[in-house]
Amino acid sequence: MAAGNAESVDVRSVDLSEYGINATEVRRNASPAELYEMALAYDGGELTSTGAIATRSGAKTGRSPKDKRIVEGPETKDDIWWGPVNTPLSQESFLKNRDMATRYLSEQPRVYVVDGYGGWDKICRIKVRIICSRPYHALFMHNMLIRPTSEELLGFGEPDYVIFNAGALDADPEVAGVDSNTCVSLNFDQGEFVILGTQYAGEMKKGVFTIMHYLMPKRGVLSMHCSANEGENRDVSLFFGLSGTGKTTLSADPHRRLIGDDEHCWSEDGIFNIEGGCYAKCVDLTEEQEPEIYRAIRFGSVLENTVQTQGDRAVDFEDKSITENTRASYPIEYIPNAKIPCTGSHPENIILLTCDAFGVLPPVSRLSPEQAMYHFISGYTAKVAGTEMGVTEPEATFSSCFGAAFLVWHPSKYAELLADKMRKHNANAWLVNTGWSGGAYGTGSRMSLKFTRAIIDAIHSGELEKTETETDPNFGLSIPVTCSGVPTKILVPRNTWVDKAAFDETATKLAQLFDENLQTFADEGTISPALRDAGLKPATY
Repeated sequence: MAAGNAESVDVRSVDLSEYGINATEVRRNASPAELYEMALAYDGGELTSTGAIATRSGAKTGRSPKDKRIVEGPETKDDIWWGPVNTPLSQESFLKNRDMATRYLSEQPRVYVVDGYGGWDKICRIKVRIICSRPYHALFMHNMLIRPTSEELLGFGEPDYVIFNAGALDADPEVAGVDSNTCVSLNFDQGEFVILGTQYAGEMKKGVFTIMHYLMPKRGVLSMHCSANEGENRDVSLFFGLSGTGKTTLSADPHRRLIGDDEHCWSEDGIFNIEGGCYAKCVDLTEEQEPEIYRAIRFGSVLENTVQTQGDRAVDFEDKSITENTRASYPIEYIPNAKIPCTGSHPENIILLTCDAFGVLPPVSRLSPEQAMYHFISGYTAKVAGTEMGVTEPEATFSSCFGAAFLVWHPSKYAELLADKMRKHNANAWLVNTGWSGGAYGTGSRMSLKFTRAIIDAIHSGELEKTETETDPNFGLSIPVTCSGVPTKILVPRNTWVDKAAFDETATKLAQLFDENLQTFADEGTISPALRDAGLKPATY
């Protein structure tokens, strides 16, 4: 097994002075047990009834995408998709942020270093070093990076990228390009990443993902915000979707092996996971609905911003008093049917998950290659409450490639790579709505997880590929009219609305929103008119 422990290695055998950090005590790749001790003693950690450790991220309980900055360096300035997703920062301002972070880390009584890998493919992987002051952050990244064996750690050498996490220290808005007390800044030319003003652990893992999102397309490898699993016949499925759409839940299938729950790459050799762990939403988590995730929350797992009952320390997964974005981080091998190493063949099914707040998209649709590209570059879904700071209820949004916040290149680069690989390997594509049925958000009801699982099972069995379909008049989607385990009525969304006129009006409105969103890319000349219109016309196979 590629992921091992490194307890036999001297955890203090690292010199941070080259970074300008002169800490009194440095603990490198400490064991989970040791990090537990530190978290309980110094970090406000709380042991739960299952053996997981519960932690708090402070004021920020979700990502802060508007505070992300990328240095406009000489080697990268022509590569980056500059705009609201990637805001430029000068080298001078980055160095000021870096200096603040290293001085802060030098002043801490203990500093934690985690060395690990991003990417299970040994040809493509990168070496990442995390330097932080909170033991919970170290344990989190121990879970999320691919853990080196003792031998690999001894020969780890210089990292490709270093993340300085000084999130407990506010950023300085007086620094040019810094707009608030939070700044997450990435310097590709320098191979460094600085976190100030947020202690939300997800910023570190998404930082690694952003790095891979830049590096991999340069090598013709598609980096993807998706989960992946593998069937008994080694058939691989990819699940695209933003947080809250069901990537983690639907990929944790007891009948299929989990390759990973969030971040992957598609190379000439197939699929590989970027991470060594999972970071699952756990709001309203139950053993009945999500047994694999529920049982993974044990010793070694990190719970973030959950509430525990007094006395027995049982986690109250229904308690949203801190945030709806409660999370659990655990090594991927805590999922019983995880595939180690986390690699797979070229995928047979591409499943685009959307959480439709308007309630007009079908529970499942079969997509032509052109429609797949249309919906991939559109990335329609709803921001689910708590996923980002300031979002308290779902709202319709378009996020290119189902992860615009993490894109570095223009979306068309990822879309073209996906199209090329789908054509080359004859992958089927599906649009699955895990959002609302029978009405829009506030009127209708959320799609039953039981029905969505039945739909995914029917995709994997090949049933839906053979099922008769009817064409949706608004989006040109091919809707299967039957699916085992799913009431026929809900497959065609108009049938679930009492007010048919209201449905027609809402569907027309959403179609217009799609068209307006894609028009931006068409105006740029980055997609063809045929692709822009593919989502509003019947499929041609």
